Order: sequence, then structure tokens, then C-alpha cells
Amino acid sequence: MEFRRISATERTATMYPLQSYAFLGSPSPEGDEAAYERRNGFFETAISIVAEEDGTALACGASLSMRQNVRGKVHDMAGIASVASHPSARRRGLVRGVLERLLRQARDEGATVSALYPFRPSFYARFGFVGIPRHRIAQFAPEGLSHLTRAVLPGAVERLTMRDGFDEWQGLQQRLLGERHGFAVFDETRAAEFREDKRWMAIARVDGEVVGAASYRVTAYGGELLASNLLTTDPVGRALLLQFFGRHVDQVARVRVRVSSDDVPELWGTDFSVTTEAKVDQPSHSGPMVRVLDMAALTGTAAGDGDVTIEIPDDDLVGGVWRLVGEGGRLTVTKGTGAPAATLSVGGFSALLYGVLDPVEVGLRGLGQVDKSATGPLTSIFPRQMPYICADF
Repeated sequence: MEFRRISATERTATMYPLQSYAFLGSPSPEGDEAAYERRNGFFETAISIVAEEDGTALACGASLSMRQNVRGKVHDMAGIASVASHPSARRRGLVRGVLERLLRQARDEGATVSALYPFRPSFYARFGFVGIPRHRIAQFAPEGLSHLTRAVLPGAVERLTMRDGFDEWQGLQQRLLGERHGFAVFDETRAAEFREDKRWMAIARVDGEVVGAASYRVTAYGGELLASNLLTTDPVGRALLLQFFGRHVDQVARVRVRVSSDDVPELWGTDFSVTTEAKVDQPSHSGPMVRVLDMAALTGTAAGDGDVTIEIPDDDLVGGVWRLVGEGGRLTVTKGTGAPAATLSVGGFSALLYGVLDPVEVGLRGLGQVDKSATGPLTSIFPRQMPYICADF
């Protein structure tokens, strides 16, 4: 068995047969392979690895070059995707070998953190990943927004093609990357593919400044308006986009829009009927998972006051004893020398860092052992804070 990194141009011959079988209806329609090959240029900056036996690829995976905000500090992120294996080669540890090499190579090339959408969370938990919230879908009838359609709001919304609105949409994402915990974006090479997406783009502006954006499509007359992530900088941006959706009252029966885990659509209006749902099941509707790849690179992260030494055992990338000091609003991470007050798995530490579990919950979940002396400092250093990853990959 040989594990090797391949170029983007090799993806069609090696990864396409595995991915198409794993993720598409099969047999794949004629023409799918050509469409896949045309996309290869958007993966030039990805790390793609295959496991081959006698010259045939039996397993594959990729790490997409991304960036993510973790508690106010923007890091290079490895977005793990395209993980697949041939049915006859499953249960042989080939995907494990691919993932181990992907994570190490991504860390060696500067990635501090990693994220993915799992086919089965328990499988990726073995690699140190821990779950974070999935986006919500808010569904409502557009007439429920009548209070907004009658309102006089500052600014306006312009409907554009994705191509025409792409640069402003990207600009807004870059702004939110610097502001929102958990927010992640693709690099320019990978993101360029979305310029050709066959969707409308709604851009909300106030005094020329972009304050909101959402891509969407209309399924049919009397059907649904399906919107992507509701990206806004403030309540005015959100109100402008919702007003725009409400003005489709005589065109569509329902509006479906993605929102973050901390959005509260039930408060968007009085007597507003809305269903907000986060559907999680495997393998098609998984919540994202994250993990840390480089401890020292976390220095500078926003943190509360505290001083505690922890140990992360049995991990080739971040294993060891670490001293965490929160002072002046910032975290410093150094190699520890004293006795650790907490022993955490990679997933347990990542859950604290991303703010999805507190120290007591980490212990209850079996993700570590935290002495009473460490509970206070860890809670102070890493207060609860729900991340919103936004991107799909």
C-alpha cells in the first residue's frame, strides 16, 4: 500500500471514482466525470492524498485551504473533505492512514485548526474531533413579514446574479471572518468556483456599505424561496434582507433561510409564525466537527484570566503538557513543566477552546479528567461561546 499526495490534475483519475460512488447516485450519469475534471483548477491549493495498491486508488481525502476565527483570532484551517474509500477496501485502516497524513501535512503547512462534516461523528472522534452546532433552517410564510414590508428602513437591497454580486459577498464574508467566532472561509482559489453558481444574490447596503447578503433561488411559482446563510453585520442588515424576502409574498408560499445557532427567528416579529430546526442525522445531515492541530499557535487568542497546566496524552500533533495563561484578555500557550491539573483528550480541549462545553461537561462526556482546582481557571479562560462555522465543504 502506498500513500501519496497527488496534484489537482490527478484527482479525476484517482479520486473521482471513489467520490462519485460514495457521494453520488450510482452508476454516475454520463458527463459527471467531465464536469468533475473541469472543477480541478479550484483545488490547486488543496492537499489531496490517496492510498493506492497496485496503481489503483482505494481511499482518498483532501484538506482544503481555509481560514477560521477562533475566539477572535483568525487561523489557517484545514477543511477536511472528499474522504472516501472503495467498498472492498473498507475496514482496512486506509481512511485512517489518509486522515493521519492529511492532518499532519496541513499542520506542517501552517494550519492551526481543522474542521469537517462527518459521515459518522464517532469515527472522527477517534481523530480528536468534537462536535459544534449545526446551522438552523428558519421556515416561514412571507406574509409573516408584512410588518417589515411596510416599514421604511435605511438602505436598500439589490438583486444581482452571483457573478455580479460575488465580490461584495466575498468582502462581507472577509469582514465577518474577523468578527464572528467559528466563522470560516475558503481561500481565493477554492472560493472562485462559487462565482459561477446559478443563484441570485441579495445585497443589502446602507450609505453604500454592505450590511447583509444572502444567495438564494426560487424553486417555482408558488413554491419556495431557498436562501443560504443570512449574513449580516447588524440588525438593520437582517431587517433589509427579511423585508426583501417578504416582498415575494405573491410569488412563493414559503421562505427557507439558514441561520446561526444563536439566531432567534421567533423574535423577528410579533405574531410571526416560524419553524426553526437543526436537523442532525448520519450520514447526510451531520453537524460540523473541529479539532486543534497546533497548540503554540493559539497564543494571542482572546481569553479570560486564569493559569492552569493541562496534559493532552496520546496525540502525535498536540500531545504533551501545556501551560495555559489568560492575562490581559489574551491567551499564552507554552510547554508545561509542572504537574497537570487536568488531563484532556484533543476533543476535550477543542470543546473548551471552541466554547461548546465547559470543564464539568468535558468530564461527563468522557473527554477528560478535570481536578476541582482546574475547573475555575478553565471556565474563566474559555467561557462558553457558540461558534458558527457557516461554510460547507
